[in-house]
Amino acid sequence: MAKILVVDDEKEMRELFADILRQRGHDTFVAPDGKSALEQVKKLGPALVVLDFKLPDMDGIEVLSKIKGLDAATEVLIITGYGDIDLAVRAMRSGACDFVSKPIEGESFSLRIQKALEARKLKRQVAYLKGELGKEMNLERLMGNSGEIEQVFDQIKVVAPTDATVIIQGESGTGKELAARAIHHFSKRKKKPFVVVDCGTLPETLIESELFGYEKGAFTGALERKPGQFELADRGTLFLDEITNLSVSAQRKLLRVLQEREIQHLGGKKTISVNVRIIAATNINLWEAVKDGTFREDLYYRLNEFPIRVPPLRERKADIMLLARRFIEEANFEFNKKVEGASSGALKQLMSYSWPGNVRELKNAVKRAVLLTDRLILPRHISLSLGADSLAQSPEAEGDFGKDGFSLKDIAKKAAQDAERRMITKALRVTGGNKSKAARMLKIDRSALYYKIKKMEL
Repeated sequence: MAKILVVDDEKEMRELFADILRQRGHDTFVAPDGKSALEQVKKLGPALVVLDFKLPDMDGIEVLSKIKGLDAATEVLIITGYGDIDLAVRAMRSGACDFVSKPIEGESFSLRIQKALEARKLKRQVAYLKGELGKEMNLERLMGNSGEIEQVFDQIKVVAPTDATVIIQGESGTGKELAARAIHHFSKRKKKPFVVVDCGTLPETLIESELFGYEKGAFTGALERKPGQFELADRGTLFLDEITNLSVSAQRKLLRVLQEREIQHLGGKKTISVNVRIIAATNINLWEAVKDGTFREDLYYRLNEFPIRVPPLRERKADIMLLARRFIEEANFEFNKKVEGASSGALKQLMSYSWPGNVRELKNAVKRAVLLTDRLILPRHISLSLGADSLAQSPEAEGDFGKDGFSLKDIAKKAAQDAERRMITKALRVTGGNKSKAARMLKIDRSALYYKIKKMEL
């Protein structure tokens, strides 16, 4: 959904275009002339203006230039009844994203709108990434400024300039990958690759081929030679997330790589030298995994050269306000909104919650809240539970059918999803975050559990 302004002096035409856009879910406004169009742009800040070239008070090029002067990020689609190539060139040179002639068929018009919005989104993403790349990594802005997180920063700054292997431990959603990226950023390998391998989402049959690569014909489906992640990370950093999910065979090979600094492709005979720094992460106590027999003790000692623990958000609540402000800023950019902040009541609600999903859960809650308001986040905009309580509080559960009623099928589906979420969360809590044990407890395949955890953003 996007905010779109339609400008046309013919009422029938502007209402036609507006109806097409509303049917496709867009928040649509109309204006009959250039002056009122510019007033609407100032007031609404639309993502796109559909602009008729011929207006009673000024021509489309003049309005286009003034719109761009107000907000260069606003896309403008010029529409005219005059199929003039010179006019099209002038419009594009003045900043229009596209140019179409009347009459225009509805489906074609919708495709042009979609193309314009996608172009705008891409431009904004590129601009944002350029801005982020131009900044020095600001750990306080990214992770907080509490005393607990300051200790993590100190450890990062100590270990980053070295080539020591680092193991980062912390609950899901605490920011372990962010800490790993910070170590890479402040290291001498900064300009070399930072390669992420999520060991939890890779099937056991593919882990070794992903890490170490394979030769053509090494197994069924190996139609060509493929380098592994170690080769791709050469002279850089390889981040192994959820390392406790590596199979015993993969653990043995990883230990050999750490000791010998060389790999061998599956199906290959030659050894390949690699220069890679290893950073590993786990959301369980690694020593407990060693005692359980699911993680090799010798690999544990090899990885544990410099351990870092990222504390959960409930242990560093002083970071919540700073992180919430950053997430509001990011959501404003992503959703093209201008939310100013959160009320004292909303902030109190954020501070009093335990955040079992940590920073990831806070980010999702703030993003949802930004979508639900235009100026200030209030307590009613914050959803902190997707379980039975939230269902019980919904209008549907109270018997309020509303104007359009509701689907019993949808309610049943939501209830099943909520129950599944609660049981997965409980299993992870009981097993201390050990996903393999949780999968066995829930009697589902480990890869299926990982898929659900990712999908539910647990």
